[in-house]
This record gives sequence, C-alpha cells and structure tokens, in this order.
Amino acid sequence: MAQKVAWMTMKSIAADVEDSLARMADRVRESMANRGRAIDAYFYRSHLVYQRELDNLIFRSWLYACHVSEIPEPGDYVLLEVGEDSIIISRDDTGDIHALMNICRHRGARLCEERSGNRRTFVCPYHGWVYETSGELRAARHMEMKEGFDKANYGLREALCVVYQGLVFINCDPSAGDFLGPLRNLERQLGAYDLPNARVAHKQTYRVDANWKLVLENYLECYHCATSHRAYARMHTLKDLECNTRERVHQMLDRSDAMTGIAGMSAEYRAIYGDAESFGACVQASRYGLYDGYLTGSEDGQPVAPLMGQIKGYDGGCGDHQLGPLGFMLNYPDHCVLYRFLPRGLTATDMEIVWFVNGDAVEGIDYELDRLIWLWHNTTLEDEYIIRRNSEGVNSRFFTPGPYHPEFERTLQHFIDWYLNCMQDSLAS
Repeated sequence: MAQKVAWMTMKSIAADVEDSLARMADRVRESMANRGRAIDAYFYRSHLVYQRELDNLIFRSWLYACHVSEIPEPGDYVLLEVGEDSIIISRDDTGDIHALMNICRHRGARLCEERSGNRRTFVCPYHGWVYETSGELRAARHMEMKEGFDKANYGLREALCVVYQGLVFINCDPSAGDFLGPLRNLERQLGAYDLPNARVAHKQTYRVDANWKLVLENYLECYHCATSHRAYARMHTLKDLECNTRERVHQMLDRSDAMTGIAGMSAEYRAIYGDAESFGACVQASRYGLYDGYLTGSEDGQPVAPLMGQIKGYDGGCGDHQLGPLGFMLNYPDHCVLYRFLPRGLTATDMEIVWFVNGDAVEGIDYELDRLIWLWHNTTLEDEYIIRRNSEGVNSRFFTPGPYHPEFERTLQHFIDWYLNCMQDSLAS
C-alpha cells in the first residue's frame, strides 16, 4: 500500500470585519427563497460560516476514517485530519478500534505527528503524560502532588466509532444517531465485494485550493462530465441524460444479478441529506451502466484486477454508493474506488481516494498499479483544475449565482437544501 499527498499553497481570503450572524441569516434566507439557484459567494468566503459548518455539520456527521487493514495490529494507528483538528484512529491491545482526539489532556500538545505508525503508548512530547492506545491516562509525571488529581478523569477525549464491512467511521457528536442500522441497507450490494478482507492497493490525498463545498458540489453532479472528463464520459452513462440511457441501463439492471452472481446487486436504496435516518447518516446505493465494450473503470475499459469478493462476472455496470455526507464509493466488479472530502481550512480541501482490490490480489502479478489507478487519478486531476477555476470565479465580486440543471444537478440541489437548513438551525441554537 502506498500513499501520496499532493499539496498546494492554500489561497487566503481576507476576513470580513463586518461579518455577523445577522448577515449570515440574511444570506441563508435569500438563498432559500431562491431555491434552484447556486448559493451566494458569501458561503464560500465567510470565516464565520466556516466555523458554523465545522461545529454544526462536519463534526456532527459520520465520516469515513480508514479501512481496518490500515491498522491490523495492536498499537497501529492512522491520523484523520479535519479542519484544524486531528483524530487518532487506533487499535488497542484487545483489538478494539478507537477514535481519540490528538490532544494531550494537560495543556493540549499534539501526541502524534506521523500520519500512521505503531505505538505501545501515546506519549506527550511536551510534559511526558502517557496514554494507553485505548485512550486511558497511564501516567502523569509528578501529578500526584496535585490534590484530588485522578488519572481516570483525564483520558483522551473520544469520538464515536463504528466499523461496517471493514470500513471505519467516526462521529464527534456524542449524541449522534445510529449509523450501522442505515448502512445495513447496503448489505447485499456492498457485501458482494468482501470489503473486510479487501486490499488497499493505493491511497492518495489531493489538496484542492478551494472551499470544501465547491469540491463536494463538483462530485454531486455530472453536468460537467461530458466536457471535463472525456475518458470517463466515453465509458459511463451517468454523463448523459436519463432519457438517452434509460433503455441501456434497464437492460444492465435486468441482467446484473445473474451476471454477477449476487442476488440484490441491482437493488437501489437512497436516504441522504435531508432524508437520512438521522443527521449525517447518509446512505445510498444505485447502479448505472457502462457503454458497450467497457467492463470496468480503466483507461481502455478492460479488467485491471481479479473479480472482487463473491462477484462471478461483469454485468456492464458499476455500483454508486454514498456513506455519510462526505464519503462515496464507485464499485466495479474488479476494484472499488472510495472518495472522501474533508475541509482543511476556509479555502483548502483534502480529497482522499482509496483504491481497493480483492484481498488475495498481488501487485505486479494480478494487477498493475498504474493501470488500476489511471482513470480516477487523471479524473481527479481534471476535477482539481476545474474546481480551482470555479473557486476563482465564485470569489469574484461580480459573481451572480445561476440556475441548477433540473436533472444533472438534482442531487446537488438536495445537498444545498440540507446545507441551508443546517445553517438556519445553527442560528437558532
């Protein structure tokens, strides 16, 4: 497994010293009154909005953290970085997985700097407090001199953590709703890939010099696919209007269960954003078609790895899944591609892509890494380019929001409705 990080210089936006909750409320009302139109530039520029988003949306939602294979042994950990915060995803001595705030309970120093590793304990480099890999405070040097000091009261702060089919999700809201229940609606579709035993063939983080909403909005619509992603567009029917692809897609769905050998492979489920069972517990599964002659998402549309899990053959389709508000999977019969979007500042977003192959696949024998990642690596570079151009445009003082396309940008509108309601609710709290 390899990881690469493509860093860019973050674009800075001057703070609006006259910004206020009253201004934010006005912009929210205006955007809600003009439904069907892109939101105002204010929502991409306001430092006040950004902090409200972190507190009332991002850190209350279920977020993909890692795959279990990335922390296979006791003491293994990876860091999840969101906004200005860092969370340690660790496996303790009993095998349980925890999501621990990367902050010493003494005076706040970061415990871990390396993005992954193995620790017998987490030791603060500042004053030497020592924590178990499960988060309990083991030792606080000389603090016995402090009257009433009890180590049991100073364990690392912990987020909620669940594991579903080998995928680890966290939520920083202690009162968050259930996520495992909604996820089980994907049992047949995702279960086919045997993700708990899958191999992470490659993961890469792309830093995009743009507000996180612009990055997510780009993923939620395929209006741009035909013009910006020529390789993707020649294979995937999602780039076209439904009226032009309906027959082809229905034919694929009719044969999907038989061709893949998976009962329920073509089943659809959708409960996202405002329709999710609880806040930030978005879950969706659908399947759309590839054009004739293409079997998978690769440079030439031909297989690049062994079939995954229990899948027996190619049906000419691919699975499209949503896992929380900011996580997505595009699953082909021979490999899966997971996307995660995380804000890292007002004008910086990390897009992480994880490529999965069957658990017993061997690089260089069963798959070539360059062929495996070619399509989505290049598509992401194309996305990074158009998102930056989008960011530069919406931050212009002359930008006027235009109308959404009623079909291509339908899911984007669904997200914006939910987002504006979240912002409105945050003003009332």
